[in-house]
Amino acid sequence: MGTSAAASYATNLAAIRAARHRIDGFAHRTPVVTNATLDAIANRRLWFKCELLQKTGSFKFRGATNAIRMLDDAAAARGFVTHSSGNHAQALALAARMRGVPAHVVMPSNSAEVKKAAVRGYGGRIIECEPTLEARESTAARVIAETGASMIPPYNHPDVIAGQGTIALELLDECPQLDAIIVPLGGGGLISGVAIAAKALKPSIKIIGAEPELAGDAALSKREGSIQPAMKPTTIADGLRTSLGPLTFPVVRDLVDEIVLVSEAEIVAHMRLAWERMKLTIEPSAAVGVAVACSAWMRARENADMQDVGVILCGGNVDLSALPW
Repeated sequence: MGTSAAASYATNLAAIRAARHRIDGFAHRTPVVTNATLDAIANRRLWFKCELLQKTGSFKFRGATNAIRMLDDAAAARGFVTHSSGNHAQALALAARMRGVPAHVVMPSNSAEVKKAAVRGYGGRIIECEPTLEARESTAARVIAETGASMIPPYNHPDVIAGQGTIALELLDECPQLDAIIVPLGGGGLISGVAIAAKALKPSIKIIGAEPELAGDAALSKREGSIQPAMKPTTIADGLRTSLGPLTFPVVRDLVDEIVLVSEAEIVAHMRLAWERMKLTIEPSAAVGVAVACSAWMRARENADMQDVGVILCGGNVDLSALPW
């Protein structure tokens, strides 16, 4: 990736390296694990980056922490606001508490109680709204007007993308031999940061997006050459129901080599496989990446082409009262 290409994206390798230094001491350096059973299924060596063991149970803590630490004290004192019903809400609440500033989290009224409890537990103030994107955005705008807080969206933000890219720096430090990295793909913040960092460090590496068939808008967007919004996706992988944003789409278009779609049955089966054989309680969104790693698409690839493959296990926040088996 040349300088001109790098300049056209939301972040670059230098910003991601700076983010790594900025979040050091706040975010965990998560472990990389292997599993012989899954290697045999995939017919190659798999290296699993365990972001389910990150603070708040997902990779989102990296981006939220980087964004919150970027602002000066006067701006930070007014607090931060986001609209999210999931992992980003929890990540922002804890990152704000660790800086000693308020977090205002707009959540749809139908959000799971376990998620609301987690946000409150991390010190976030919840403002409920109707379960529509329009209501979320208008409520967040009202909170910003009332408080002067800074908006930190879940993925379409340069500092958030840079924070997520620190995963690739850690993974390639530990596994420089990787031929490819499989990344779950929803709004695109994670895959954008990973792709920008990984391609800058190792231009030959392949970046593979993992997406549910029932939320295949990113694959369609890449194919059509423009953002195709998600149309009321119903996938169990609730963290991947979001559409690409204007900052993440160009990275997916240019730097993601392929997007592989998996069925709901494959997601559930590989979530269970990870629980049973790896002893890792991944959430459905993370299971999408495992499903791609073990898919017929992967098994058909030549080993010389992808002998060593990283898989980002993006999170482990599961509602244990509503398991899919």
